[in-house]
Amino acid sequence: MSVLTRDIIVQFPDLTVRRSDRLLIAGPCSVESRDQLFRVAESVRESGFRFLRGGAFKPRTNPYSFQGLQEEGLKLLQAAAKEFDLKIVTEIVDASHLPMFMDTVDILQIGARNMANFHLLKQLAHASKPILLKRGFAATIEELLLAAEYLVSGGNQQVILCERGIRTFETATRATLDLSSVPIVKKISALPIIVDPSHATGRSDIVVPMALAGLVAGADGLMVEVHPNPPKALCDGLQSLTLEGFRELVAEINRLKPYLIKK
Repeated sequence: MSVLTRDIIVQFPDLTVRRSDRLLIAGPCSVESRDQLFRVAESVRESGFRFLRGGAFKPRTNPYSFQGLQEEGLKLLQAAAKEFDLKIVTEIVDASHLPMFMDTVDILQIGARNMANFHLLKQLAHASKPILLKRGFAATIEELLLAAEYLVSGGNQQVILCERGIRTFETATRATLDLSSVPIVKKISALPIIVDPSHATGRSDIVVPMALAGLVAGADGLMVEVHPNPPKALCDGLQSLTLEGFRELVAEINRLKPYLIKK
């Protein structure tokens, strides 16, 4: 599998994130309002993170659950990114949405439900945007890498893998965070891999230790969910860090940095 370079995770005209820097992404599961998003975006910027995540189009298991603000959500993300000098990461669920995403989004996210949506992968392979590919709930490491190959072989070499937990018999957590995937992927692939402890655990009380464990395992970055008032969140409040909890995570990451594997 050919990639841009083993050292660079993602590259923009004005920003290059190397593996030694780590790709650090934070934000709410869903964009709910301007106030909610701007409060989180300000905290993300103050932390030193450069990437703001937020769902505008939300594929939900329950058809009656909040489906996102959609186009309005993209506009709010764009406004927040401009206000706080951040890059936008958000999920694309339909290839027909690509034109509006190309004007707004910096990293296109392919969610766990769409990892095996090969038609979507083929369409996005031609997009001149970095792509964050999440591992499916029941996907093997090989299947994740083959999904990535649809993108790379189609012409997009800026692919970032994301371990977000897999479905097992364990019920104490939302999913089981498979940290073994991190060193395995790094041994057999040149693609960077980050960890999403929020979706994997479904529990804000253990997001911090699992995030740190992911970095110690060699992850090239993190994606975590943050909300100013998790009990009132319209989506996945149980796994979202408060603003204070997010600051605590950042402090722990900074303390850990001197001991982390450089590549």
